[in-house]
Amino acid sequence: MPNQTFHHIALIGRAGKNISDTLEAVKDYLLQKKLAVFIEKNTSEMMAKNNLPTFPDTQIPAEIDLMIVVGGDGSLLNAAHCALPYDLPVLGINRGRLGFLTDIHPNELTKIGDVLSGKYVVEKRFLLNALQTKNHLGIALNDVVLLPGDTAQLIEFDIFINDHFVCQQRADGLIVATPTGSTAYALSGGGPILHPHLNAIALVPMFPHTLSSRPIVIDGDAKIELLIRDENETSPCISCDGQYRIKVEPGSRITISKHEKTLSLIHPENYEYFATLREKLGWQV
Repeated sequence: MPNQTFHHIALIGRAGKNISDTLEAVKDYLLQKKLAVFIEKNTSEMMAKNNLPTFPDTQIPAEIDLMIVVGGDGSLLNAAHCALPYDLPVLGINRGRLGFLTDIHPNELTKIGDVLSGKYVVEKRFLLNALQTKNHLGIALNDVVLLPGDTAQLIEFDIFINDHFVCQQRADGLIVATPTGSTAYALSGGGPILHPHLNAIALVPMFPHTLSSRPIVIDGDAKIELLIRDENETSPCISCDGQYRIKVEPGSRITISKHEKTLSLIHPENYEYFATLREKLGWQV
């Protein structure tokens, strides 16, 4: 079955990034292809004035069938949170540093044309959902992170997986990472690289107060619970994809599990995961 072709494009970039030249180049390329182009409102303020329609990131027009994001992986994370409720596929143009998720370079805009005509591969990336009792804390394509609050103190917490007690931790925190997030914050914390096709989650302790505390990989459908112990003198925080911090009081129970929706991440036809790892991590050939 042939891939879907795209005709109505949402263009989005992350505010505060010096990417206006690439945004203009992508916009001009899409218009040359006689496509309908919509600009996210904050993104439009980084560009030269034009008559193209704009939209807020919380109200994406129904006719849009592809979101193109210009920036780095952080920009794509932001765009993913916008696209997910609308089941929009996302294509990344890399203007960041590493770019594990945004894999088209600004000087390769012809690859966008190939994607628009149906020449691409699509990956389904799962996300995590974080709850505190019945309060929704957020969703994460990369990771849900337990981290210190206002003071740099060790956090005492218990880990449960599928209602089974795993261990008690005294650490700076814990990174709960998807395969997508395994090459982000979790990688810098000594976590394993998980192939994006794996149905797995990595739990990576942050500076644990014991040498025997190591990262662990569990089933992607597992339910993870973090019990913030009453002994904590200050309130730690939960962060989803690094977007914001939410304080959680001692005695709180945080539940992390797979989100019901997946993100469709678009790659050019010649995309190859291990080639990306070699390039971004500087592995020798």
